[in-house]
Amino acid sequence: MNMPSHPAIIRASVSADGLLLSADLRLLTLQREAGGDLGTPVAVPQLAAIARLSARLAITVSRPIIAATERGDIDMWVRARPDGDGVTLSIIDWHERPATVLPADAARREADIAALADGWNWQIDMQLRFQMVLAGSDAHGALPPDPPVPGSRFSGYFQLQPDEDGDMAMLRAFAQRRAFRDQMAVLVSDPARSFRLSGFPMFDLAGQLTGYRGTAFPLEQIVVVPMAQDAAVALYPGEFGKRLDRSLRQPLGRIIANADTISAQLEGPLRPDYADYATDIAAAGRHLMALVDDLADLQAIDRPDFSVIAEEVDLVDLGRRAAGLLAVKALDRQIRIIAPDPDASTPATGEFRRVLQILVNLIGNAVRYSPADSEVLIVTESDHGQARIMVIDQGQGVAVADRERIFEKFERLGRDDAGGSGLGLYISRRLARAMGGDIRIGGAPGEGARFILSLPTGL
Repeated sequence: MNMPSHPAIIRASVSADGLLLSADLRLLTLQREAGGDLGTPVAVPQLAAIARLSARLAITVSRPIIAATERGDIDMWVRARPDGDGVTLSIIDWHERPATVLPADAARREADIAALADGWNWQIDMQLRFQMVLAGSDAHGALPPDPPVPGSRFSGYFQLQPDEDGDMAMLRAFAQRRAFRDQMAVLVSDPARSFRLSGFPMFDLAGQLTGYRGTAFPLEQIVVVPMAQDAAVALYPGEFGKRLDRSLRQPLGRIIANADTISAQLEGPLRPDYADYATDIAAAGRHLMALVDDLADLQAIDRPDFSVIAEEVDLVDLGRRAAGLLAVKALDRQIRIIAPDPDASTPATGEFRRVLQILVNLIGNAVRYSPADSEVLIVTESDHGQARIMVIDQGQGVAVADRERIFEKFERLGRDDAGGSGLGLYISRRLARAMGGDIRIGGAPGEGARFILSLPTGL
C-alpha cells in the first residue's frame, strides 16, 4: 500500500511551557490523534522533547523522528529553533508509510537504535568529504590518534565492509535517504582497526539532502557474556550497558514512584511503620538507579586506566547508610542489622559512592545468606594508616580454601538460589583496590562470615 509523502515544510509554534500554539493542518491532525489540541501540551513525545531541548539550550536542534498513528508510521525531519519565549518547529520530509512490523528479536533492534549515540562523531557532505569530527559524549567517544581532517574524503579514511549478504548498509541508506546502523568499516591506514558506523541524513529547509552525520564506535574491545548451556554472546560495552539500563530503569522508576506514593499516603492514611517501609524502599530504589547511571564506569573496571575519586569519607556514616538501604530486606528475613554508633567516626580515603556500593553488596550478601532471627554486625576500626569496616554475620561462613576463589568472576560457590550474579564481590574487590584498599575474609571457619574492607586513612 502506498501512502502519501508531503515534501512541503510543515510549521508549528510551541510556548515556553510546552503548549502547541499554532500548527499546520497535518501536524494539528497528528496532535489531535494523540489526544491533544491547540493550547494543550505537545502530545507527540518526540516533538515535545525536541522543543524542550531547543528551549533549554537556546540553540537550533535538528533530528529525525518517527511518529506512530493508527494508519501507519510517519517519518519526519524536525528542526526546532528558539523564537522569543517559545520554539518554532519546521518539519520537512514528512513521509507516511505502513507501520513496520518489528522482527522477532525486537529487543536487539531497539538496542541497535539506542547505540546510535555511541562513539565519536563525524559529518560528511554530498561529495563524501568530512566536514566535522568531534569527540563523543560516551565512554568510547574519544577521537582516534589520527582522526580524519575536514575536507578529506570519507573513502580515504574508512573502507566499508559488506555484511554476510554482501550488502553495504551505508550505501543503501544513501540511495534511500535513510538512517543506517551496523555498517562495519576498517581504517584504510590500518585495516586491523575496526569500527561500527551509524548515521542519519541531514536536509535543508527545502527538503534537499545535504549530507550525513553519524558516529564511529571502536570495536577493539568486547564483553563476552556467558549464557545458558555453555553458550555465550559478545556485546560491545556501550551496547551491553544500554541493554541493562533499559532493563532496570523503567521498573526501578515504577518502584520509586509507587513507594513515594505510599510513603506520602496519597491514597489514604497508613500505619507509621508501613509509611517508613515505603520511604526505605524509595531510598533503595534511588540508590540502585544511581548505580545504573554509573554502569558505563563499572563496565570499565578491568581496563588499565580505570580510576576513582580520592575524597574524605567516614566509614561509620557509610556503614549506617548502607544498613538503612537494606533495613526492609533484613526485616523481611527477620535479621537485625546492628550499625555503628552514630556518635563515632572512622575517617578514610575513597570515593563515597563506590564505598557505599561495596558496603551495600557486603551487607546484602550477609542478609541473603544468614539464618533467620540472627544478626549482622557492622564494626569499624582504624590503626597504622588503615581504616577498616567489617561486616560480620552468623551464617555458615566461608571455608579457608574458598576465600580467594569467592572473589572471582561469576563465582557463587555452588549456590543454586536465584539471588546474585556472581559479580558483586569481584567488582567490590576491584573497586576497593582501585581506591588503594582491599577486601579480605577473616574469622574462624564455622563462626559466620567476616568481610573486611580496608582503605587508607590519608589523602
